[in-house]
Amino acid sequence: MLFNSYEFILGFLPVVAVIFFLLGRTSRVWALRWLTLSSLFFYAWWRPFNVVIIVPAILINYGLARAILQANGKDDRRSATMCLVLGIVFNVAFLGYFKYANFAATVSNDVFGTEFVLSQIILPLGISFITFQKIALLVDAHGGRVEHISFEDYCLFVLFFPQLIAGPIVHYRELLPQFHRFTCIVDRENLSVGVTLFLFGLFKKLVLADGIAPFVSSIYDQASAGGALSLLPAWMAAAGFTLQIYFDFSGYTDMALGSARVFGIRLPPNFDSPLKASSIIEFWSRWHMTLTRFLTAYVYNPLLVWLTRRRLARGLPGYRERPTAGAFVELLLLPTLLTMFLSGVWHGAGYPFVLWGVLHGVFIVVNHAWRRVAPAAWTARAAYTRPIGTVVTLLCVVVSMAIFRAPTIAVATELIGGMAGLNGIALPERIYAALGPLTPWLQQAGVTEGLGFDLPFVRLAAWIVLLSAIALGLPNTLRMLRQHDPAVNWEPAAVDRSPKWQPSLAWAVVVAAVGVAGLSRLSAPSEFLYWQF
Repeated sequence: MLFNSYEFILGFLPVVAVIFFLLGRTSRVWALRWLTLSSLFFYAWWRPFNVVIIVPAILINYGLARAILQANGKDDRRSATMCLVLGIVFNVAFLGYFKYANFAATVSNDVFGTEFVLSQIILPLGISFITFQKIALLVDAHGGRVEHISFEDYCLFVLFFPQLIAGPIVHYRELLPQFHRFTCIVDRENLSVGVTLFLFGLFKKLVLADGIAPFVSSIYDQASAGGALSLLPAWMAAAGFTLQIYFDFSGYTDMALGSARVFGIRLPPNFDSPLKASSIIEFWSRWHMTLTRFLTAYVYNPLLVWLTRRRLARGLPGYRERPTAGAFVELLLLPTLLTMFLSGVWHGAGYPFVLWGVLHGVFIVVNHAWRRVAPAAWTARAAYTRPIGTVVTLLCVVVSMAIFRAPTIAVATELIGGMAGLNGIALPERIYAALGPLTPWLQQAGVTEGLGFDLPFVRLAAWIVLLSAIALGLPNTLRMLRQHDPAVNWEPAAVDRSPKWQPSLAWAVVVAAVGVAGLSRLSAPSEFLYWQF
């Protein structure tokens, strides 16, 4: 079941909420059980067989988590570590089979000339999000950050429907204390903030992201069919998709946060205006924040600690003590590239995702290197240098998103070639003709006419301008709702002059208009981008 559907908005969410609050008047325990059962129904709606796949994995992970806690209680670190390793291996193998078995066969066929036959494997929705949360819980239990787990708490944590199929990736220790403090009573602030978040997210998804999607898809379809893309269409496709996936994913996250807030639960933030970032490092601290948090805490940091100890044991200095070239390569370049490689693979089973992840790893390494060698004048004059950094970061993100969206490496190569001008530069006939005296100079520069309006060029350009103005010029929903704690463990900048949400007639009119615009698009074609996640 999708958030942007009649079934969810007019049926599932209101029915679940009403029964939850009615049960909460007499029995908090049954209210929470109702929430767990409803979440299971939510997950089974699209394909009931998904439950048959996911429930055994939940039971196995719960048993391993309990075994780790029991071993910790007996101070048996060896048994706890063995259970942790077993749990990680099981979850990686579970995810690997359903998501990467066919991709592994494809790589083997391409590299080694094998002839493995690809089979059709059912991919459970949200399997990557669910798997990462279960791994994080096992690691936290092993590290003593989780001390007690009941079966009902565990099921509610894993299955809680707002974060089930598209995140954000939550930690047990930030969600369960909220469930334990549940009053199960209707709260006007929670309802108003939750509905506001949901309607803004619905608007982002259905009006903004889905509005630009057909124009972006037409260019990618042209590239997939073997058509050569000139400079402008290639850049517009890449920029258009960057804006599409931003508003789609951040909109879906807002709907998740809003749905949870209706019940009084705050989920962690996932987006904080990442397209305003002035460096690629800052971009990843604002884009898909819970994934960045997971990869940093459970992949990058452990790998960095292990490599640092390994160097120190050989009598070599660490990176911070004396940043030699060897330390830079071993302690920054290698763990960064590996972490971002895993990020790319996590997003999807295909060569473009791998290339996208590695490319971002290279961007981050270059960013770290620049921070080491950048002159003091660059950082001292932030008023001038920050806009330059923002433009450079946007260019890197847009180029990488062209690869991310491409179905194959061949299509990605075609797009990047077009963005580099290898296929020439063409303008629409009407625009070319309107340039008048500039035409001879354009011809000498290799600019031709013949782009045509079949893209259609003007509408896509208008969408890009509009969405760029919103993403770069307006505050995000979290900042507008900042005085109402819209997300757990999130604090805005100390100085934030963006408009605040206030219970007033003006805000009611704005939220109503946003809601009507979003709801009016419920029956329009809509793409779910996260089925492969």
